[in-house]
Amino acid sequence: MKVHLTHTYAFFIVLSLLLLANNMEAQEPPRVLFIGNSYMQANNLPQMVADIALSMGERLEYQSNTPGGCTFEMHCHNASMTMICEGGWDFVVMQEQSQLPAFPLDSVELYVFPFAQQLVDSIYAHNPCAEPMFFMTWGRKNGDTEFGYPPMDTYEGMDSLLYARYMKMGEDNDASVCPVGRVWHYLRDHHTEIELYTPDESHPSLSGSYASACAFYTIIFGRDPDSIVYNAGLNEHKARDIRSAVHKVVYDSLERWRRPLPQAGFVVDSTDFLNVQFVSKGKRFHEQQWIFGDGDTLQSNDTMVWHTYPHGGTYLVQQMVRRHCMTANIMRFIRMEAPSVGITEKDVLAGISVSPNPADNIAVLQLPEGMQAEVALYSDDGRELWRKVTSDSHNNIALQGLPKGLYLLQIATPEGTVCRRIVKQ
Repeated sequence: MKVHLTHTYAFFIVLSLLLLANNMEAQEPPRVLFIGNSYMQANNLPQMVADIALSMGERLEYQSNTPGGCTFEMHCHNASMTMICEGGWDFVVMQEQSQLPAFPLDSVELYVFPFAQQLVDSIYAHNPCAEPMFFMTWGRKNGDTEFGYPPMDTYEGMDSLLYARYMKMGEDNDASVCPVGRVWHYLRDHHTEIELYTPDESHPSLSGSYASACAFYTIIFGRDPDSIVYNAGLNEHKARDIRSAVHKVVYDSLERWRRPLPQAGFVVDSTDFLNVQFVSKGKRFHEQQWIFGDGDTLQSNDTMVWHTYPHGGTYLVQQMVRRHCMTANIMRFIRMEAPSVGITEKDVLAGISVSPNPADNIAVLQLPEGMQAEVALYSDDGRELWRKVTSDSHNNIALQGLPKGLYLLQIATPEGTVCRRIVKQ
């Protein structure tokens, strides 16, 4: 009896249906906690942000704690920490004392970074869906020579240090950064007629606070600042120039300043008939869930996962990734073609077995007495390793020299074709 074996590889047709990144949706209205010092106190910055939102038909609820000269370390032990722990915030804005982040790095690592982390850790612990946000401040108008640290002696030097340190705090703590200092830098370069400082050359003028408020409105609500109609008492021309600067610096680069979203993505790397290897291409996630479309799900952060489908057909596979309350997902159709069978798989399987499984160097294929079969062994990437025709009831499957992993044994009989997975341990 001649045995015909068609090389029936399981294949997939990937139809991209949807790639949807779902960012955390803030409550309506968003609740914002501002913690800082006199830079926030000046011109009542939190209220100015709320006034901008109100003029745009939106509302912002806020509380603040802004004692003069307050540092992150102080906020870790004052009313700010109590307010953080009460929970219910959508955003928590944090501003360090204006000079400390520009100090020598060893000082910043001792007096700034640990307390920034402590604040953010507390925010996430008590407000899982909140967005921590650092308030990047600005260099003093003519630098700061008070401490005898040359990089701070000029505006450019001090401002560059503040930029670098706030960006590091954002990256290290999975937090956003509102780049007010960058907006001021742009205005200093392109609109020298706009005075951002009070006479002390440190605190913000009304124009400086307005620039800050527009930046916060833009990053919190994600809306174009050019559409803002509230001027905070400034003349229209000056207010428009400030909003334009915020558009260029903040709105045009929102992804740069916001904490990064998780990303979903996967490919089907290999298949062995009804067994599929999914390779995750997701990024920046803490949790990953697979929904395979046949009723089975898997919670796993592994890069590669295998799934065995019960039979051929089309399945909608979904990968969902999550970090904090930010989620992303992707769904794709996977079509599996099972090997053709001449009789029911149950009948064919009744007398066919492979043992032991997992196996070390040899597995034994047991066939019903007198059955002729063509047997082929495949690697997990679909490569045929060997093929033979046998009518023996007891067949040794040699695995010596093969790397550990998953292999597929295809058995074609006159009654039909079945497959068996073998794990080499």
